[in-house]
Amino acid sequence: MKNMIPVLGIATLLMAACQGGTAKKTQAKIDSTIVTNAETATDSVQCYQYIKNRDTATLSLKSENNKVTGTLGYNLYEKDKNAGTIAGIVKGDTIVANYTFQSEGQTSVREVAFLKQGAQLIEGFGDVQEVKGETRYKDISKLKFDGSMAFGKIDCK
Repeated sequence: MKNMIPVLGIATLLMAACQGGTAKKTQAKIDSTIVTNAETATDSVQCYQYIKNRDTATLSLKSENNKVTGTLGYNLYEKDKNAGTIAGIVKGDTIVANYTFQSEGQTSVREVAFLKQGAQLIEGFGDVQEVKGETRYKDISKLKFDGSMAFGKIDCK
């Protein structure tokens, strides 16, 4: 009987050690899954930049199910800097979104459009009108994607 107590104690310790190993392996799998999912989420954001002379603009986009969200900012020489968010849709190779931004202390909304060409996004321009306090294109089918503002793909920061 006296010999039985140490044997049971050792057996209990061995079982606890085995359970600890299983718990560590399970936690390692969970940690691996979290890291993998985090990397996937980060990879789904794409960043672009426009630079010409003293003008710059940056754009970051996240696409999901033909919907796009992100940030956009313009810093054009001798013009007011503005930055904000975009939310819109993807139609084929074109993104049409509302750009909600701050400039001169006021919030404004302007429709923007980008055409995907290779690794670039070309901003479209056309006639606009004001509708319910927002600047909108008169006719999206008549936009000109002439390459005057071509955003090149960059690594996201």
